[in-house]
Amino acid sequence: MGNNNFKPFIPATEKRSEFTVVAMIIGAILAIVFGAANAYLGLIVGMTVSASIPAAVISMAILRVIMKRTSILENNIVQTITSTGESLAAGVIFTLPALFIWQLRPSLTTIAIIALAGGILGVVLMIPLRRALIVKEHGVLPYPEGTACAEVLVAGEEGGKGARLIFSGLGIGALFKFIVDAIKAFPSSIEWEIYKFKNAALGMDTLPALLGVGFIIGPRIAGIMFAGAVLGWLGIIPLISYIGDFAPTAIYPGTVPISEMNYHEIWGNYLRYIGAGAVAFGGIMGLVKTLPTIFSSFTEALKGFQGTDRSEPIRTDKDIPMSWIIGLTVAFIGILVFYPSIKVGFVGALLLLVFGFFFATVSSRIVGIVGSSSNPVSGMTIAALIFITLVLSVIGQTGEAGMVTAIIIGSVVCIAAAIAGDTSQDLKTGYIVGATPKWQQIGQLYGVLITSIVIGFILILLDNAYGFGSSELPAPQAVLMSMIVDGIMNGDLPWNLIFIGMAAAAVVELFGIGSLPFAVGLYLPIHLTSPIMVGGIIRGIITRQNKPSGEAVLKEKTERGILLASGYIAGEALMGVLVALAVTAGVVLPTDTIFGPIATIIAFIAVASYLYYTASRNVTK
Repeated sequence: MGNNNFKPFIPATEKRSEFTVVAMIIGAILAIVFGAANAYLGLIVGMTVSASIPAAVISMAILRVIMKRTSILENNIVQTITSTGESLAAGVIFTLPALFIWQLRPSLTTIAIIALAGGILGVVLMIPLRRALIVKEHGVLPYPEGTACAEVLVAGEEGGKGARLIFSGLGIGALFKFIVDAIKAFPSSIEWEIYKFKNAALGMDTLPALLGVGFIIGPRIAGIMFAGAVLGWLGIIPLISYIGDFAPTAIYPGTVPISEMNYHEIWGNYLRYIGAGAVAFGGIMGLVKTLPTIFSSFTEALKGFQGTDRSEPIRTDKDIPMSWIIGLTVAFIGILVFYPSIKVGFVGALLLLVFGFFFATVSSRIVGIVGSSSNPVSGMTIAALIFITLVLSVIGQTGEAGMVTAIIIGSVVCIAAAIAGDTSQDLKTGYIVGATPKWQQIGQLYGVLITSIVIGFILILLDNAYGFGSSELPAPQAVLMSMIVDGIMNGDLPWNLIFIGMAAAAVVELFGIGSLPFAVGLYLPIHLTSPIMVGGIIRGIITRQNKPSGEAVLKEKTERGILLASGYIAGEALMGVLVALAVTAGVVLPTDTIFGPIATIIAFIAVASYLYYTASRNVTK
């Protein structure tokens, strides 16, 4: 069991300012910023990044350096609110864009209610598990992101330096996006057809955010993703093109003969379905491989719902009252059942409660073992969505109404699982630094509320400007969810292509490699995975050069690169949302670029070189 002699950084007997108006304002702003960043990033590449450490660094710079406020607990509340916002955004963009893909545009109120319901359920279902998972299992469950964030908060004197890196990255990312999207100074994407190899092509979206993602995830995962893209764009697309030359008529799901298609059209009509099959297999395999952990997590976590000592708890052991938990759960289930544009029905509510409770409970513990980045939320959602859609079709809820109900229930489950995992990491950070759980939990509910209000605006703006499922915003998870529901309800999926993708992912699993990154690479255009590969290579070079210098030097240089990369992502995403706002408001942007692809290559090399320089240089204390 855990370490009973643990002493938090701030003792339980010491009181410091914690849940303050300043923390609420800064946390709300950062929750919106990083929520927008994760929404944008997830819709492009199908993955999101943690905002806890960047938020902690920025809040320390504002609170300690600018405002001269020194409470570590106040800093912790800011990062808690922020990370809740980015996790809610991740759950939303994995599912709700499916409604836009079907041309069913939900209102801002509908999106906000769905997001609120999933977020609040994720928070309140985790709270009874806190003592079992965070306190009793301390030293057993590592909670890697939560522990790392606590280390950053404790080492608060480094906050100003780290914040400068994030803000400089934010400026570079925003400026780059403005230049390529608003001014159209040069194209954001470059590509080359391969000579004497019909419909084979290499390409790159030269965006700082993708470079940043590659640096954060590292060379191994970036390489596995790029391997999927290489197979798709230099293997499967040319193969389909070669065979299509001998087929004079269209082959479903295409509507024109393959011989008349270019590589982008073959990707849209065929490779996308193969990639979707691979993503489904990878997500479910991630779930299957963690089944022993899931079942043990569920049984262990259930013990947290059992009665505990009723005596007055000390400050560091206070949770929000159980009456809040029950009241909020009942209220939002009721809204989902009866609200006119949602109305999941009583069967839907039952499915939502069962899957929401199970996966929120599992997610709360599993992130303590494998970390939030390896939490198989998409696999959980796919599995839940298949079962939910089958049940709804059996009881006669079919057609458009049944499809919408399935996606809404799946969205709430997905958001609840993502938020429960994030709540666990935040409460672990708080446990280490000596925070008051009650104030953290209120902060998490506040973060859910703030992000739920704005996430609908962000979705509608991005869809209006770029279109979900397009080459600009592929929305891989949401497209997959829409395919699953549509295919089960209407039976019109090209299953052969889906199964080919599953077979490709199975081969990767048999090599002993996790297939989900490969599957995402197979699904996405190679233009998106190639800059991620470049970022991964830069991280690999930094690691190789600095390993001989020792773990501390390598950790410091890697963290500097990650902070700059986080800034790249946030800056580009914010500018992407602002450009989308301008387009929606009727601003006519230029369509022709001023300079050619040579300028694009020079700009990308400059951004990549700055990332390498920042991470590799020696910093004097």
